[in-house]
Amino acid sequence: MTPDLHRRNWIKGAAASLTGLWLSACDKLNASPRVQETLLKAEELNRRVHRTLIDRRALAKEFTSADISPDFRANGSISPSDSDYRAHLKDGFANYKLRIDGLVDRPKALTLSEIRALPSRTQITRHDCVEGWSSIGKWHGARLGPLLDLVGLKREARYLVFHCFDSLEETQNGSGRYYESIDLIDGYHPQTILAYQMNDATLPVAHGAPLRLRVERQLGYKQAKYISRIEAVSDFKDLGLGKGGYWEDRGYEWYAGT
Repeated sequence: MTPDLHRRNWIKGAAASLTGLWLSACDKLNASPRVQETLLKAEELNRRVHRTLIDRRALAKEFTSADISPDFRANGSISPSDSDYRAHLKDGFANYKLRIDGLVDRPKALTLSEIRALPSRTQITRHDCVEGWSSIGKWHGARLGPLLDLVGLKREARYLVFHCFDSLEETQNGSGRYYESIDLIDGYHPQTILAYQMNDATLPVAHGAPLRLRVERQLGYKQAKYISRIEAVSDFKDLGLGKGGYWEDRGYEWYAGT
């Protein structure tokens, strides 16, 4: 292990432990509003450590066509049963529009044709799943940065929330609907794209058609599939359980950098 890799691994471990220490509290304590507030402060500290000590602008490693995995595993939802999604799938996404709203100056609702006309990027990268497996795939899609410039972010915008069509479970408060969030550092990262092609073909349903997020320096659960809407927000305390994502609401780290 090189000194640089050792340093990065130590930094990541130290940052994760800040939140991990708090999350080890018992369930009864976790139910306390005061403890919940403390947990949120610890998670914010975790984010600040990452921002300070790790170069968030660095590019993820890219590979060649010869490295593409012959069988790229599809994980999570692979064919959403949600009625809105099934209707779009039935008509080949002809009436699909991606909504971009929230803390923006010029809200948009873009068709797939309009999204394909935006500045794009192709990249061959490794997808790392929290379950321990990895696959390499080729992705092509609209760069998120120029899209954000198109709608114009308001000064108070700090995060981007990706609302998705798929529900992984049914709950009374609707938190079973998949969603994810990233900050503006990742939003403007050159490798952050809304992918509509995979391995030189139209993005398959199992991998998130019509659009999926590729934020290449983070683990697989951050790569939201079946995107219906992007919302710019100042925080995500009123979304789901307030942790910033479907799996984060269930105990995963908000920042899943690799």
